[in-house]
Amino acid sequence: MSLSSKLNYYRRILSTYLRPGRSQLSFWHDTPVANPAALTGELGEYYMDFSQKADYAGPHDGAGIPLLDYRGTIGLQYNPIAIAQWGLGNFGWFCRTGHAERRDKFVRASDWLCEHLETNAHGVWVWNHYFDWEYRSTLRAPWYSGLAQGQGISLLLRTYKEVSDDRYLCAAEKAFGSFLQSDGGVAFTDGNGDVWFEEYIISPPTHILNGFIWALWGVYDYWLATGSALAKELFTAGIRTLKNKLDSYDLGFWSRYELTGTLLPMIASPFYHRLHIVQLRMMYRLTGEKVFSDYAERWERYEQNPFKRTRALCYKSAFKLCYY
Repeated sequence: MSLSSKLNYYRRILSTYLRPGRSQLSFWHDTPVANPAALTGELGEYYMDFSQKADYAGPHDGAGIPLLDYRGTIGLQYNPIAIAQWGLGNFGWFCRTGHAERRDKFVRASDWLCEHLETNAHGVWVWNHYFDWEYRSTLRAPWYSGLAQGQGISLLLRTYKEVSDDRYLCAAEKAFGSFLQSDGGVAFTDGNGDVWFEEYIISPPTHILNGFIWALWGVYDYWLATGSALAKELFTAGIRTLKNKLDSYDLGFWSRYELTGTLLPMIASPFYHRLHIVQLRMMYRLTGEKVFSDYAERWERYEQNPFKRTRALCYKSAFKLCYY
């Protein structure tokens, strides 16, 4: 990361943590929880419980769409990932309660996704982020994400199932095209033939674990909703990649956030380590592959061990000093 990027990163962190009031972190850092009401084999409630996100108390625009406050020079921004998760949370509440207000909210989120889906320079349909973001180096606006693509598809297909409006299916079909592309899309095939879906599109790719899994759930949902043989093939390929590479994310005392060539691996924060555990438990439910539950249990043991938690905290602090 360049000196100017580091300075921008630290300004953003200080602004977020030191100023009073709600920031974008209040949306992202709820407690990761698997959704026990999620179904396998058909579209129902989403695989994680976004109930807290559905009741996000931060700023909204005039149409009621959430805005995240990044503070500093970034300020209030739409984030397509947050909007999809807010919609999925409200979809879950609607499934449980039947309340019209909840239905209105997830439909509004889906309408926003339809209206803001656009082609990038490669002609691929994506949801863009219109603010610069520091990750390794500066991601210059507009940038897009495999995580946004996957969760946007997951919401649109559930909305289509509920309201039977072809607009939502059409938008999901367009967004699914990003999983078929490396140039301009979110897919990457490594030298071993393993297929990845990238949260951040940079070179070389970093293979962020939580983003890959969330993107993969979007592919799974597209297969469920459309019966697409190509989506099934991509989902199977992604499962194969996870099975092949999960060991690379295991440090023996904690999980890694991503896979890059830094001298110190980028360790997951406590929040992301817990998220990995929840995601892997759900992957086991979706696939029946025992390797996912085995790693979830192993990483939960790491989390419950005071020595390993302390080691992870020290390691994370050293990484930040060296690279951020």
